[in-house]
Amino acid sequence: MKNFKNTIFYIIVTGGFSALIYWILTQGKFLEVGRNVVLVSSKNSQWTEFLASLLNNIQHPLAILLAQIITIIIVARFFGWMFRKIGQPTVIGEIIAGIVLGPSLLGMYFPEFSNTLFPIASLGNLQFLSQIGLILFMFVIGMEIDLKVLKNKANEALVISHASIIIPFALGIGLAYFVYYRFAPPGIDFLSFSLFMGTAMSITAFPVLARIVQERGLHKTRIGTIVITCAATDDITAWCILAAVIAIVKAGSFVSSFYIMGLALLYVLAMLFVVKPFLKRIGDLYRTKNKLNKPVVAIFFLTLILSAYTTEIIGIHALFGAFMTGAIMPDISKFRAIFIGKVEDVSVILLLPLFFVFTGLRTQIGLINDPYLWKITGFIILVAVMGKFFGSALAAKFVGQSWRDSLTIGALMNTRGLMELVVLNIGYDLGVLTSEIFTMMVIMALVTTFMTGPALDLINLIFKTKDVYIPDEEGHNGSKYKILISFGNNEKGRSLLRLANSLVKKQKETTSITAMHLSMSDEMHSFNLEEQERKRFAPVVEESKLLQQEITTIFKATVDIETDIADIANQGDYDLLLVGLGKSIFEGTLLGKVLGFTTRIINPDRLIDKFTGKEGLFENSPFDERTRQIISKSKMPLGVLIDKDLQSVKQIFMPLFSTDDTFLMDYCQKLIYNNEAEISVLDANNMAQSNFVMQSAISSLEEKYPDNIALLHDRIMKKEFLTKQDLMIISLESWKKLVDSQSIWLSNIPSVLILKP
Repeated sequence: MKNFKNTIFYIIVTGGFSALIYWILTQGKFLEVGRNVVLVSSKNSQWTEFLASLLNNIQHPLAILLAQIITIIIVARFFGWMFRKIGQPTVIGEIIAGIVLGPSLLGMYFPEFSNTLFPIASLGNLQFLSQIGLILFMFVIGMEIDLKVLKNKANEALVISHASIIIPFALGIGLAYFVYYRFAPPGIDFLSFSLFMGTAMSITAFPVLARIVQERGLHKTRIGTIVITCAATDDITAWCILAAVIAIVKAGSFVSSFYIMGLALLYVLAMLFVVKPFLKRIGDLYRTKNKLNKPVVAIFFLTLILSAYTTEIIGIHALFGAFMTGAIMPDISKFRAIFIGKVEDVSVILLLPLFFVFTGLRTQIGLINDPYLWKITGFIILVAVMGKFFGSALAAKFVGQSWRDSLTIGALMNTRGLMELVVLNIGYDLGVLTSEIFTMMVIMALVTTFMTGPALDLINLIFKTKDVYIPDEEGHNGSKYKILISFGNNEKGRSLLRLANSLVKKQKETTSITAMHLSMSDEMHSFNLEEQERKRFAPVVEESKLLQQEITTIFKATVDIETDIADIANQGDYDLLLVGLGKSIFEGTLLGKVLGFTTRIINPDRLIDKFTGKEGLFENSPFDERTRQIISKSKMPLGVLIDKDLQSVKQIFMPLFSTDDTFLMDYCQKLIYNNEAEISVLDANNMAQSNFVMQSAISSLEEKYPDNIALLHDRIMKKEFLTKQDLMIISLESWKKLVDSQSIWLSNIPSVLILKP
């Protein structure tokens, strides 16, 4: 009755007021008399008006900016993915994307399209947005640097860091001496030009270096700790030097710059002794809370903006203020993590690519158009590598590091990445760098960042070592039956551990279990790695104590979770890899079917597999994309658990559909022996009678464990039977057939373990 009343009310209100609107518009026509209103009567003129209006909308500054952002994000993400696949930092791909969209490629071969998408009048908007992105990003970089850690580290890190600054700084000034006459802008004195060249040569990209250290599993090693400390010290020192250089350039002379540096010193003291204690008190009040209310967030963001504004007014650039604000944030890991989560997605995904493209629009590779200029570019790269790579390596060797560790430190400290582009853009904006020298230095930044990974691999090859992620006690013990469980969330980790334990419970002396959690490197930050690891493994470690099962743990940052899971399992010679099945939030919906279809078409990894013949483009897969890739890349036995709150592994149902399922009997025996499981085996095709191997395996188990195994032949499984089972074990091929047949089992089955031999 209520719904009927609502319907009547809706019809009366909408219908009545629609009629009123129509009557008012009709009466309003009489008001046009004598006002020279021009009516468009021709269909052609209406169409012309529409096209003119559409063209005007497309050329509106906001429409142009939105089109630029859409293009930039798509191209940046594509190039980032492409370079990640070849083992390079994502930032390299994003920088290349900027150059591709700039005059070096798009502007050269498609000038009309480039001028339409990036008209000169729109670049101011792009620059300001990119600067906002940089301010937020530098705020995050400041938060990632743990000042407390810097205080506690040995003096050798400080020696290496400052040597890695002063040596390339001196070489940069020496380089400026030779290129000043030919490449310095008119009106720029040698002091300003040389100081900027020296600063550009001495920069290390702390965020890129930290990611590489995490991804190579070095963050827990002594060398990893030293290089992270060196990079953090390098970052702080380099930004202070840059602030001083900017002050000198803007003041026009070294002496007059002391006024700016004096104000900068007062600013730093105020931030350390006034603002930092104030922010710490706020942080202490919210130390235990998982989220912050809006007034508190507003206070911190206002502090960030005021700090950036102050340093911009003083004359040492807004980015220094953003970096300083991040560095003095409350020393509470949870607090910093919350803010990084709020800021990072917007700055890194949305706004930072704008900076890369804006840099690309300034980078004109076409300017380097003769052998002499390429020779100078090569010389710049050589000086950069000599100063940073070998300067850091020699300093590390002097303080007592081995040659391998010294060269590793040198290779990592030679990474310049985004930080170099920031410095170069500041120099370009100040008029210290010409377009030619700017382009050469951008190429140098790309080369020195690109070479980091290959240099580390070459060092490992020379010294016959490799970055190992496998615990030593697990990596080379061929006598043990080893299980690796890889989990994403805590509940899946618990279930996988229960399952693994049920396979080895009575054979602990000759078996081992390793629990592994991988996180995307762009979701991890160097200041709280230990806390993140402890938090991820706490529930699994707690479960291991309840089960009285010893476990070894692996925690690693990565850019490709699926490949790393398979690689670690393959390298560690594990006998069984257990993973949980990922589920899509769209599973079972029409949208899910559409998305599943499109991901098979547009997913780059699947396209590669298609062209290399590994799979059909439209082949149906009963797994999510991540599980599918792990299955295809793993070389050892693999178990995929579809977890429906697996608490016990006592009642087990095991259907056998083909002779290829014989290998399942090995797991059947392990579960009966170790966990006293009761297993119901469905012999759907009477293979126990026709296949000798299957018959022997089943007969042996019936003889040893008559109370623990039952043979079934009825293909129709009743709901009452299935709901009493804890787990169904099935082979991968049989599972595919079961899914394709859309069996009614699927709605009643318990947790499922899908095994690949």
